[in-house]
Amino acid sequence: MVSSRAHDLYRRRSDQTGSIPRDSAGRRPRAARKEPRPPAPTPADHVLPELVALSCALFDTPDEGEVLRLAMDHVAAAGPYSAEAGYLKVDDDLVPSPRNGEIHAPAVDCRVRELAGQDGPVTVPGWPWGRALGLRGLERFHGYLVVTSRSRPTESEYSLLVTLVRHTAAALSVAFAHRRQREDALELHRLREERTALQRQLISVAAELGYQRAVHALMDDVAASGGGEEAITRALHGLTGLPALVEDRFGRLRSWTGPSRPDPYPEPDPVRQDEMLHAVAREAGPVRVKDRLITLVRPHGEILGVLALVDARNEADEHTVLALEHAATSLALELAHLRNLAEVELRLHRELVDDLLAGIDEASAYARSEAVGHDLHRSHYVVVVQWSNRTADDSFAQTVDRAACAVGMRSLLTRRSDHVVLVADDRPHARALYEALARETGTRSGTIGVSARCDSLDDIPHRYQEAQRALEVRRHSRERYGTTFFDELGIYRILGPGSDYRELETFVHEWLGQLIDYDSRHHAAMVETLSRYFDCGGNYDETAESLAIHRSTLRYRLQRIRDISGHDLANVEDRLNLQVATRVCKIVLGGPG
Repeated sequence: MVSSRAHDLYRRRSDQTGSIPRDSAGRRPRAARKEPRPPAPTPADHVLPELVALSCALFDTPDEGEVLRLAMDHVAAAGPYSAEAGYLKVDDDLVPSPRNGEIHAPAVDCRVRELAGQDGPVTVPGWPWGRALGLRGLERFHGYLVVTSRSRPTESEYSLLVTLVRHTAAALSVAFAHRRQREDALELHRLREERTALQRQLISVAAELGYQRAVHALMDDVAASGGGEEAITRALHGLTGLPALVEDRFGRLRSWTGPSRPDPYPEPDPVRQDEMLHAVAREAGPVRVKDRLITLVRPHGEILGVLALVDARNEADEHTVLALEHAATSLALELAHLRNLAEVELRLHRELVDDLLAGIDEASAYARSEAVGHDLHRSHYVVVVQWSNRTADDSFAQTVDRAACAVGMRSLLTRRSDHVVLVADDRPHARALYEALARETGTRSGTIGVSARCDSLDDIPHRYQEAQRALEVRRHSRERYGTTFFDELGIYRILGPGSDYRELETFVHEWLGQLIDYDSRHHAAMVETLSRYFDCGGNYDETAESLAIHRSTLRYRLQRIRDISGHDLANVEDRLNLQVATRVCKIVLGGPG
């Protein structure tokens, strides 16, 4: 250390008396010849090499914090000093060095900050002398070095301390420049990488926009061509290379473009179809369902159909999804247009049929039917349709219309509160319309009534009543669901709306009055039992099963019926009249049975 070296320096002593010793003769002794002495070392001989080595170490250190630490560790090389604290300026704030003492830190911190960049004395208990020396570079102020000493340093010692501070400040400037250079290099590297990423993104966006423009242009051409659903599926198949298809909301195929079309196309399951529609509707955008990428076509919230791509190998990418979404938009416009046309046509049909059922002059009827593309000059049949799980709203009317078209029926259509009415230009097939509606609705719980042939427009209101009568007879028969033709009703044809209800009531009272009164007084079911007996063709087992009673109970009831009514079921006339009376009571008068 510099202080220890100072204590070891050579010090000359002078002769205090100034006398020179002599021999006995009074002569000065002859001085012995001596070898010349080397010059005594000075403090600078020991201090300067250490300061030079320290300066080299400071300038070789690239980190500002490490530069300050080296200066604090070796401040004693400049004299009898001790480093009390060090500070680096970071973002306009003085950050203490981790080597700072904790006992006097608050007082030293406060004093250093008061100096505001100037040098100044610092009081540290236990140290007679203390000073805060600013570490100033050529371009910026780097911080402070706080030094204490047991005694006031000499001028030369203070000069060495200032030299050390200047070297430290210069080293800090170099380290700061290196750090800024490294930071600038890193920032430049980051900016270059960001530029490269932005360029790649720009290229990707440009390609994406180009693909979008191509998709838009193609779909616009498809819409302008008027090719409908098939044109859209062809375009989508051409864009993606995957089979494209359109289904209605019930899962029935409307259009397919591409290979591997199932033949026959699988019949949809109504329950699973509804579950699938609800699952897809909850998601945003196309949804994968098994091997298909599906999106719903719903221009105004109502699901009009399903557009899908068959992607068994899971090859679809973002471009495939984009093409599918744009195709769905075009298809939504197409289906919405078709829906609007259908609604307008349905309204015109409905208004015409309403007038035909109420009675209309022929000239007006023929002109209006020609306007909607229907020939009223042919013979017609009135068809009434009722389905137990569907209300007779516009949706069900459209379902009936689709089913009628599917089986080749040319007809006009309207609806009433609980049924749909068709005016068809040919006699419907006995089961075709019913089976088509069963497929459309997903249930067989429906009834259809068909009138006799109508050769005149004036007969249509009457034929409408016949169709209703046929439907009512079917609904109250053992087999409630299916199709019934009025001209096949037999005796039930005379029970139509043209009959005199007062005569019918008298007839029913004559043959069933006593049984009706008995049922009313005793809460029994004699009339219903008799009706079921006739419906089952007189078969005891079937009748008992339909009534959920024992065979012997049925025999007892039939005997009571004979006793109460006074009519013999074995008599042909009595049996016929009783059977007709039960049918009139149930179908015409709405009574029991």
